[in-house]
Amino acid sequence: MIEMNKLITASFILLTLIISGCGLQSDVKVLKLGHSLDQKHSVHIAMEAMGERVEELSDGKLRVDIYPGGILGSERESLELLQLGSLDITKVSAAALEGFVEEYKVFGLPYIFKNKEHSFSVMDGPIGQEILSKGDQYWLTGLCFYDAGARSFYSSIPIKSPEDLAGLKIRVMQSITSFAMVRAMGGSPTPISWGELYTALQGGVVDGAENNPPSFYTSKHYEVCKHYSINEHTSVPDVLLIGIETWSRLNAQEKEWLMEAVKESSEAQRKLWVASEKESLEKVKAEGVKIYYPDKSLFEAKTKSMEDMFNDDESVKALINDIKKTP
Repeated sequence: MIEMNKLITASFILLTLIISGCGLQSDVKVLKLGHSLDQKHSVHIAMEAMGERVEELSDGKLRVDIYPGGILGSERESLELLQLGSLDITKVSAAALEGFVEEYKVFGLPYIFKNKEHSFSVMDGPIGQEILSKGDQYWLTGLCFYDAGARSFYSSIPIKSPEDLAGLKIRVMQSITSFAMVRAMGGSPTPISWGELYTALQGGVVDGAENNPPSFYTSKHYEVCKHYSINEHTSVPDVLLIGIETWSRLNAQEKEWLMEAVKESSEAQRKLWVASEKESLEKVKAEGVKIYYPDKSLFEAKTKSMEDMFNDDESVKALINDIKKTP
Protein backbone atom coordinates (compact mmCIF):
# COMPACT_ATOMS: atom_id res chain seq x y z
CA MET A 1 0.00 0.00 0.00
CA ILE A 2 2.88 2.35 0.88
CA GLU A 3 4.60 1.63 -2.44
CA MET A 4 1.35 2.24 -4.31
CA ASN A 5 0.87 5.60 -2.58
CA LYS A 6 4.44 6.57 -3.45
CA LEU A 7 3.85 5.64 -7.08
CA ILE A 8 0.62 7.63 -7.21
CA THR A 9 2.34 10.65 -5.64
CA ALA A 10 5.27 10.46 -8.07
CA SER A 11 2.89 10.08 -11.04
CA PHE A 12 0.89 13.10 -9.91
CA ILE A 13 4.02 15.21 -9.59
CA LEU A 14 5.27 14.14 -13.01
CA LEU A 15 1.88 14.88 -14.57
CA THR A 16 1.91 18.33 -12.95
CA LEU A 17 5.40 18.95 -14.31
CA ILE A 18 4.33 17.95 -17.81
CA ILE A 19 1.27 20.20 -17.70
CA SER A 20 3.22 23.15 -16.27
CA GLY A 21 5.91 22.61 -18.89
CA CYS A 22 3.36 23.21 -21.62
CA GLY A 23 3.10 26.82 -20.51
CA LEU A 24 6.82 27.53 -20.82
CA GLN A 25 8.22 29.60 -23.64
CA SER A 26 9.11 27.40 -26.60
CA ASP A 27 12.74 28.54 -26.56
CA VAL A 28 13.35 27.17 -23.05
CA LYS A 29 14.01 23.43 -22.75
CA VAL A 30 13.57 22.02 -19.23
CA LEU A 31 15.12 18.76 -18.06
CA LYS A 32 13.68 17.06 -14.96
CA LEU A 33 16.25 15.47 -12.64
CA GLY A 34 15.02 13.26 -9.80
CA HIS A 35 17.14 11.57 -7.12
CA SER A 36 16.81 10.13 -3.61
CA LEU A 37 19.54 12.04 -1.76
CA ASP A 38 19.24 14.60 1.01
CA GLN A 39 19.68 18.23 -0.10
CA LYS A 40 22.77 18.55 2.12
CA HIS A 41 24.54 15.73 0.26
CA SER A 42 27.59 16.71 -1.80
CA VAL A 43 26.14 15.09 -4.92
CA HIS A 44 22.94 17.13 -4.68
CA ILE A 45 24.98 20.31 -4.18
CA ALA A 46 27.12 19.41 -7.21
CA MET A 47 24.02 18.75 -9.32
CA GLU A 48 22.56 22.11 -8.29
CA ALA A 49 25.81 23.72 -9.47
CA MET A 50 25.47 21.75 -12.71
CA GLY A 51 21.97 23.15 -13.23
CA GLU A 52 23.17 26.70 -12.62
CA ARG A 53 26.06 26.18 -15.04
CA VAL A 54 23.77 24.79 -17.76
CA GLU A 55 21.53 27.83 -17.47
CA GLU A 56 24.56 30.11 -17.60
CA LEU A 57 26.12 28.43 -20.63
CA SER A 58 22.82 28.37 -22.53
CA ASP A 59 21.72 31.89 -21.58
CA GLY A 60 18.60 30.38 -20.08
CA LYS A 61 17.67 28.28 -23.12
CA LEU A 62 18.32 25.01 -21.27
CA ARG A 63 17.34 24.41 -17.65
CA VAL A 64 17.62 21.53 -15.18
CA ASP A 65 14.94 21.32 -12.48
CA ILE A 66 16.00 19.08 -9.57
CA TYR A 67 13.65 17.03 -7.36
CA PRO A 68 15.57 15.48 -4.40
CA GLY A 69 14.68 13.15 -1.56
CA GLY A 70 13.00 10.47 -3.68
CA ILE A 71 9.96 12.64 -4.34
CA LEU A 72 9.75 11.24 -7.88
CA GLY A 73 10.44 7.66 -6.82
CA SER A 74 13.13 5.26 -5.64
CA GLU A 75 16.31 4.61 -7.60
CA ARG A 76 14.75 1.66 -9.39
CA GLU A 77 11.60 3.62 -10.18
CA SER A 78 13.64 6.56 -11.46
CA LEU A 79 15.57 4.29 -13.81
CA GLU A 80 12.32 2.91 -15.18
CA LEU A 81 10.91 6.43 -15.62
CA LEU A 82 14.07 7.34 -17.55
CA GLN A 83 13.53 4.37 -19.87
CA LEU A 84 9.95 5.48 -20.45
CA GLY A 85 10.97 9.07 -21.13
CA SER A 86 8.87 10.35 -18.20
CA LEU A 87 11.99 11.56 -16.37
CA ASP A 88 15.03 13.08 -18.06
CA ILE A 89 17.97 12.64 -15.67
CA THR A 90 18.61 10.73 -12.45
CA LYS A 91 21.40 9.81 -10.08
CA VAL A 92 21.66 6.28 -8.73
CA SER A 93 24.25 4.09 -7.08
CA ALA A 94 26.16 1.92 -9.55
CA ALA A 95 24.80 -1.04 -7.57
CA ALA A 96 21.26 -0.17 -8.70
CA LEU A 97 22.40 -0.57 -12.31
CA GLU A 98 23.60 -4.15 -11.90
CA GLY A 99 20.17 -5.45 -12.89
CA PHE A 100 20.36 -3.51 -16.15
CA VAL A 101 24.04 -3.52 -17.15
CA GLU A 102 26.35 -6.43 -16.26
CA GLU A 103 29.50 -4.32 -16.31
CA TYR A 104 28.45 -2.23 -13.30
CA LYS A 105 28.93 -5.32 -11.13
CA VAL A 106 32.70 -4.73 -11.08
CA PHE A 107 32.22 -1.80 -8.70
CA GLY A 108 30.68 -4.14 -6.14
CA LEU A 109 33.76 -6.35 -5.93
CA PRO A 110 35.49 -5.79 -2.59
CA TYR A 111 38.88 -4.11 -2.76
CA ILE A 112 38.88 -3.96 -6.58
CA PHE A 113 40.56 -0.56 -6.30
CA LYS A 114 43.98 -0.09 -4.71
CA ASN A 115 43.11 3.39 -3.43
CA LYS A 116 41.09 6.51 -4.23
CA GLU A 117 43.49 7.64 -6.96
CA HIS A 118 43.20 4.26 -8.66
CA SER A 119 39.39 4.42 -8.66
CA PHE A 120 39.45 7.91 -10.24
CA SER A 121 41.95 6.73 -12.84
CA VAL A 122 39.58 3.92 -13.83
CA MET A 123 36.41 6.01 -13.83
CA ASP A 124 37.92 8.96 -15.69
CA GLY A 125 39.63 6.80 -18.31
CA PRO A 126 38.54 4.52 -21.16
CA ILE A 127 37.20 1.85 -18.77
CA GLY A 128 34.83 4.29 -17.09
CA GLN A 129 33.62 5.68 -20.40
CA GLU A 130 33.04 2.18 -21.72
CA ILE A 131 30.92 1.26 -18.69
CA LEU A 132 28.88 4.48 -18.94
CA SER A 133 28.14 3.77 -22.62
CA LYS A 134 26.98 0.19 -21.93
CA GLY A 135 23.65 1.51 -20.67
CA ASP A 136 22.72 2.92 -24.09
CA GLN A 137 21.16 -0.35 -25.19
CA TYR A 138 18.89 -0.19 -22.12
CA TRP A 139 17.87 3.44 -22.79
CA LEU A 140 20.09 4.66 -19.95
CA THR A 141 23.02 6.80 -21.07
CA GLY A 142 25.71 7.38 -18.43
CA LEU A 143 26.95 10.97 -18.14
CA CYS A 144 29.49 10.80 -15.32
CA PHE A 145 30.50 9.20 -12.04
CA TYR A 146 30.23 10.95 -8.68
CA ASP A 147 32.42 10.00 -5.76
CA ALA A 148 30.50 8.01 -3.14
CA GLY A 149 33.56 7.16 -1.06
CA ALA A 150 34.08 3.75 0.47
CA ARG A 151 31.42 1.66 2.17
CA SER A 152 32.00 0.27 5.67
CA PHE A 153 29.98 -1.60 8.29
CA TYR A 154 27.97 0.01 11.07
CA SER A 155 25.96 -1.92 13.63
CA SER A 156 24.70 -2.33 17.18
CA ILE A 157 27.91 -4.17 18.14
CA PRO A 158 31.59 -3.70 17.18
CA ILE A 159 32.75 -5.34 13.94
CA LYS A 160 36.52 -5.61 14.13
CA SER A 161 36.97 -8.75 12.02
CA PRO A 162 34.88 -10.89 9.65
CA GLU A 163 34.20 -13.27 12.54
CA ASP A 164 32.19 -10.52 14.23
CA LEU A 165 29.71 -10.63 11.34
CA ALA A 166 28.71 -14.22 12.14
CA GLY A 167 24.98 -14.39 12.82
CA LEU A 168 24.42 -10.70 12.07
CA LYS A 169 21.70 -9.62 9.64
CA ILE A 170 23.27 -6.90 7.50
CA ARG A 171 21.18 -4.72 5.24
CA VAL A 172 22.38 -4.74 1.64
CA MET A 173 21.26 -3.11 -1.59
CA GLN A 174 19.50 -5.15 -4.27
CA SER A 175 22.85 -6.18 -5.66
CA ILE A 176 24.20 -9.64 -6.46
CA THR A 177 27.72 -8.65 -5.47
CA SER A 178 26.56 -7.09 -2.18
CA PHE A 179 24.77 -10.30 -1.25
CA ALA A 180 27.81 -12.41 -2.13
CA MET A 181 30.19 -10.12 -0.22
CA VAL A 182 28.29 -10.20 3.09
CA ARG A 183 27.86 -13.98 2.83
CA ALA A 184 31.57 -14.44 2.10
CA MET A 185 32.41 -12.44 5.22
CA GLY A 186 30.09 -14.55 7.36
CA GLY A 187 27.06 -12.27 7.71
CA SER A 188 23.47 -12.71 6.61
CA PRO A 189 22.59 -10.27 3.78
CA THR A 190 19.13 -8.77 4.09
CA PRO A 191 17.69 -6.50 1.36
CA ILE A 192 15.77 -3.50 2.71
CA SER A 193 14.98 -0.23 0.93
CA TRP A 194 16.96 2.80 2.06
CA GLY A 195 13.84 4.64 3.17
CA GLU A 196 12.81 1.80 5.50
CA LEU A 197 16.26 1.08 6.94
CA TYR A 198 16.16 3.40 9.97
CA THR A 199 13.02 1.68 11.28
CA ALA A 200 14.48 -1.75 10.49
CA LEU A 201 17.64 -0.96 12.47
CA GLN A 202 15.64 0.51 15.33
CA GLY A 203 13.32 -2.50 15.50
CA GLY A 204 16.08 -5.10 15.21
CA VAL A 205 14.90 -6.40 11.84
CA VAL A 206 18.56 -6.06 10.86
CA ASP A 207 21.61 -5.73 13.10
CA GLY A 208 23.55 -3.39 10.88
CA ALA A 209 24.22 -2.03 7.43
CA GLU A 210 27.09 -0.74 5.32
CA ASN A 211 27.60 2.65 3.74
CA ASN A 212 29.88 5.66 3.51
CA PRO A 213 30.27 8.24 6.34
CA PRO A 214 28.06 11.00 4.84
CA SER A 215 25.19 8.56 4.26
CA PHE A 216 25.62 7.15 7.78
CA TYR A 217 25.38 10.67 9.16
CA THR A 218 22.63 12.24 7.01
CA SER A 219 20.39 9.17 7.43
CA LYS A 220 20.71 9.53 11.23
CA HIS A 221 21.46 5.81 11.46
CA TYR A 222 24.05 6.77 14.07
CA GLU A 223 21.14 7.21 16.46
CA VAL A 224 20.56 3.45 16.52
CA CYS A 225 23.99 2.11 15.47
CA LYS A 226 26.77 3.21 17.80
CA HIS A 227 29.63 1.24 16.20
CA TYR A 228 31.22 2.12 12.85
CA SER A 229 34.05 -0.02 11.45
CA ILE A 230 36.01 1.67 8.67
CA ASN A 231 37.02 -1.44 6.72
CA GLU A 232 36.21 0.24 3.36
CA HIS A 233 35.25 -2.96 1.57
CA THR A 234 33.82 -1.40 -1.61
CA SER A 235 33.99 1.89 -3.48
CA VAL A 236 30.70 1.95 -5.40
CA PRO A 237 30.32 5.28 -7.23
CA ASP A 238 27.14 7.19 -7.94
CA VAL A 239 26.18 7.50 -11.60
CA LEU A 240 24.44 10.37 -13.37
CA LEU A 241 22.27 9.13 -16.22
CA ILE A 242 20.06 10.61 -18.92
CA GLY A 243 17.31 8.77 -20.79
CA ILE A 244 18.04 7.93 -24.42
CA GLU A 245 14.75 9.52 -25.47
CA THR A 246 15.75 12.78 -23.77
CA TRP A 247 19.31 12.66 -25.12
CA SER A 248 18.00 12.25 -28.68
CA ARG A 249 15.87 15.40 -28.26
CA LEU A 250 18.90 17.55 -27.45
CA ASN A 251 20.72 19.18 -30.33
CA ALA A 252 24.51 19.21 -30.59
CA GLN A 253 24.85 22.58 -28.86
CA GLU A 254 22.58 21.55 -25.97
CA LYS A 255 24.54 18.34 -25.49
CA GLU A 256 27.75 20.35 -25.39
CA TRP A 257 26.34 22.72 -22.73
CA LEU A 258 25.11 19.82 -20.62
CA MET A 259 28.31 17.78 -20.83
CA GLU A 260 30.50 20.77 -19.92
CA ALA A 261 28.34 21.41 -16.85
CA VAL A 262 28.35 17.70 -15.95
CA LYS A 263 32.15 17.50 -16.12
CA GLU A 264 32.55 20.57 -13.91
CA SER A 265 30.05 19.23 -11.38
CA SER A 266 31.85 15.89 -11.14
CA GLU A 267 35.18 17.63 -10.46
CA ALA A 268 33.62 19.94 -7.87
CA GLN A 269 31.79 17.11 -6.11
CA ARG A 270 35.04 15.26 -5.39
CA LYS A 271 36.29 18.23 -3.37
CA LEU A 272 32.95 18.54 -1.60
CA TRP A 273 33.05 14.84 -0.79
CA VAL A 274 36.37 15.05 1.07
CA ALA A 275 35.02 17.80 3.29
CA SER A 276 31.67 16.08 3.88
CA GLU A 277 33.35 12.79 4.78
CA LYS A 278 35.54 14.45 7.40
CA GLU A 279 32.64 16.45 8.81
CA SER A 280 30.39 13.38 8.97
CA LEU A 281 32.87 11.35 10.99
CA GLU A 282 33.35 14.23 13.41
CA LYS A 283 29.57 14.62 13.79
CA VAL A 284 28.87 10.93 14.51
CA LYS A 285 31.75 10.81 17.00
CA ALA A 286 30.19 13.74 18.80
CA GLU A 287 26.95 11.72 18.96
CA GLY A 288 28.68 8.89 20.79
CA VAL A 289 29.55 6.59 17.90
CA LYS A 290 32.71 4.53 18.38
CA ILE A 291 34.91 4.43 15.29
CA TYR A 292 37.12 1.42 14.56
CA TYR A 293 39.82 0.92 11.92
CA PRO A 294 40.12 -2.87 11.59
CA ASP A 295 42.73 -4.74 9.56
CA LYS A 296 41.33 -4.58 6.01
CA SER A 297 43.35 -7.57 4.87
CA LEU A 298 41.21 -9.85 7.06
CA PHE A 299 38.07 -8.80 5.17
CA GLU A 300 39.82 -8.85 1.80
CA ALA A 301 41.01 -12.42 2.35
CA LYS A 302 37.41 -13.58 2.90
CA THR A 303 36.27 -12.16 -0.43
CA LYS A 304 39.13 -13.14 -2.74
CA SER A 305 37.07 -15.92 -4.34
CA MET A 306 34.28 -13.54 -5.39
CA GLU A 307 35.99 -12.89 -8.72
CA ASP A 308 35.18 -16.50 -9.61
CA MET A 309 31.55 -15.39 -9.91
CA PHE A 310 32.48 -13.94 -13.29
CA ASN A 311 34.53 -16.77 -14.75
CA ASP A 312 31.78 -17.40 -17.31
CA ASP A 313 31.17 -13.72 -18.01
CA GLU A 314 33.87 -12.69 -20.45
CA SER A 315 32.99 -8.97 -20.56
CA VAL A 316 33.05 -8.49 -16.78
CA LYS A 317 36.12 -10.71 -16.39
CA ALA A 318 37.95 -8.61 -18.98
CA LEU A 319 36.97 -5.43 -17.14
CA ILE A 320 38.32 -6.82 -13.86
CA ASN A 321 41.65 -7.60 -15.53
CA ASP A 322 41.79 -4.15 -17.18
CA ILE A 323 41.07 -2.42 -13.85
CA LYS A 324 43.90 -4.34 -12.19
CA LYS A 325 46.29 -3.24 -14.96
CA THR A 326 45.29 0.41 -14.68
CA PRO A 327 47.94 2.45 -12.84
